[in-house]
Amino acid sequence: MTKDWNTRTNLVHAGTRRSQYGEVSEAIFLTQGFVYDTAEQAEERFIESGDDEFIYARYGNPTVRMFEERIATLEGAEDAFATASGMAAVNGALMSLLKAGDHVVSARALFGSCLYVLEDILARFGVEITFVDGTEIDQWRDAMRSDTKVVFLEALSNPTLEVIDIRKVSDLAHEVGATVVVDNVFATPIFQRSLDLGADVIVYSATKHIDGQGRCLGGVVLGTRDYIRKTLEPYMKHTGGSMSPFNAWVMLKGMETLDLRCRTQGNSALAIAEAVEGHAKVDRVLFPHLKSHAQYDLARAQMTKGGTVLSLVLKGGQAEAFRFLNALQIITISNNLGDAKSIITHPSTTTHQRLTPEQRETLGIGDGLVRLSVGIEDTDDLIADIMGALDAV
Repeated sequence: MTKDWNTRTNLVHAGTRRSQYGEVSEAIFLTQGFVYDTAEQAEERFIESGDDEFIYARYGNPTVRMFEERIATLEGAEDAFATASGMAAVNGALMSLLKAGDHVVSARALFGSCLYVLEDILARFGVEITFVDGTEIDQWRDAMRSDTKVVFLEALSNPTLEVIDIRKVSDLAHEVGATVVVDNVFATPIFQRSLDLGADVIVYSATKHIDGQGRCLGGVVLGTRDYIRKTLEPYMKHTGGSMSPFNAWVMLKGMETLDLRCRTQGNSALAIAEAVEGHAKVDRVLFPHLKSHAQYDLARAQMTKGGTVLSLVLKGGQAEAFRFLNALQIITISNNLGDAKSIITHPSTTTHQRLTPEQRETLGIGDGLVRLSVGIEDTDDLIADIMGALDAV
């Protein structure tokens, strides 16, 4: 049984379904629909489908199901639903749980698109949102109400890498009957299992570490089988946010090396953070497993490694940040993360540019902050590249 296997074995084998041809690599079932032997069989399948019975690609597909079962096994979840992108996962997880008049409590430090879903879309449909400083447990406690239906947070905030005490927040949420939804992308499924910390629903942008090589968009929502099949699936299959079979196949291939890549990236990220901290041209280095991090002890308790992303706050603001980015030779400028290639971006002019200067200041996203997603290149080469670029600042 897969439950008895260790992580790296599950990442290669969990959820595998072979056709009559006995293929080694997972098959890609590029089909929109499925054939029934009889009209009676079609009728029965629309009433209730079994694990290996499919109706339409928007509802489910053998290749997509392999990916869902493999990621659910890795996460320790009962079930999963794969989506077209990470934001389709966030939107689906929240929209499937909420209706007009409901209340959401959310950490304020979020990715720009997540803020848009909360502030613009959900608020437009009559959902009340209360934002809190995710690191202040008293603010979470004060914000909870009897009509709070959902609590939403990023395990590590983007891009300031704040760490939230998921167990304490989950306990507070469950006291009022709220569902805890955690975006676990920055923590990765390798370094943190947020379900074990009390969360109810986990979302990932599979575009990031799960693919890990910059090829395809994808997302996934994980939770109990009851939630996935009775609450999320009806919303997703009727609104069309499902993952394509080809992208699911790419994600399955990415998962085979997910543990190897993440551990290499995590080790390099810590080494880079330690090497750069204290540099004369760097004001601060933000990395959860760096001893200077404000939530270092909590990060060590929740995560086996500090993740694959760090942020640098350069002295001199945007002009010096741009000089630094433009001087890099190995690390490329892009707004993605979790890739095998090291990637860097300037959040205040890219991922968080739609926020007002006041909002960015509140979140700690200054003009000198750059976010570095560490790849699998040689650590010493990356450090030399960063140090060389700092000479240009």
